[in-house]
Amino acid sequence: MNDASNAWPALPFADWQDTAATLHMWTQIVGKIRLTLSPWTNHSWHVTLYLTSRGLTTSPIPHGTRTFEINFDFIEHQLRIETSDGNRRTIELKPRSVADLYRAVMKNLDELDLPMAINKLPNEIANPIPFDEDEEHRSYDREQANRFWRVLAQSDRVFKEFRSRFCGKCSPVHFFWGSFDLAVTRFSGRPAPPHPGGIPHLPDAITREAYSQEVSSLGFWPGNAAAPTAIFYSYAYPEPAGFAEAKVQPAAAFYEPKLREFMLPYDAVRTAEKPDEVLLDFAQSTYDAASKLGQWDRGALREHKPSLHSTHLRP
Repeated sequence: MNDASNAWPALPFADWQDTAATLHMWTQIVGKIRLTLSPWTNHSWHVTLYLTSRGLTTSPIPHGTRTFEINFDFIEHQLRIETSDGNRRTIELKPRSVADLYRAVMKNLDELDLPMAINKLPNEIANPIPFDEDEEHRSYDREQANRFWRVLAQSDRVFKEFRSRFCGKCSPVHFFWGSFDLAVTRFSGRPAPPHPGGIPHLPDAITREAYSQEVSSLGFWPGNAAAPTAIFYSYAYPEPAGFAEAKVQPAAAFYEPKLREFMLPYDAVRTAEKPDEVLLDFAQSTYDAASKLGQWDRGALREHKPSLHSTHLRP
């Protein structure tokens, strides 16, 4: 195994599928709190979570004149609620049901004088169970949760390098709790045809606004019970003619016609001698295919870095 194996750990879905299902619902609870209180931002960017050096965070959420944030810590295995006036509550991450975590989170928010109510039905999954009724999902393996976060952390780092090459409109690198994936999306600057929608338990109006402009999107998805393989993916909307036949890198990448996206197995990156380079090759070659075939204005969107003789932006 190469020296990167500790940084890019193995993540076979069969080893943590029960933890993954529970953690998916836990992140939805926290994500819906941010959704409920945050001002709308285009393409639903106001609902996402972000990577930290210990886990995932909401970033500051407004509540009147105060703010608070909720942080998953996958090193000490805690969920922390911290407020702008210096208060904190900690909830242990351990084998516990979704309903139990939901009650603990809402109780602590009330104690911090942050009362609120959220839509308790999960999004983007079939046969959802309301959070306060979900006693089925209750698994939490510390080692596997930590491994998942470490994969996200490495992916986040490389995605940000890829993002820096683009000077057009581009999303942050962020974690979508509905689909349970990390993504970064580039935009051509042109409108797109209406999206057909049809995502389970997600209003079509939300989907259509998210895809109201032409995009090339890159992401990491850990897999699920129906498709138990962790992958990196890249797709274009609308998909230009010839995209499925495009030659992309590395050789392990392939086009999946059912999902209309290119896929690269996570293990192909993890076991590579230079994982960063392999992932960047995939990101760049799939973007090149989308933007060239889609006739984007690539010259106007390429990277422009200022020449600075100092790290200070002001005298």
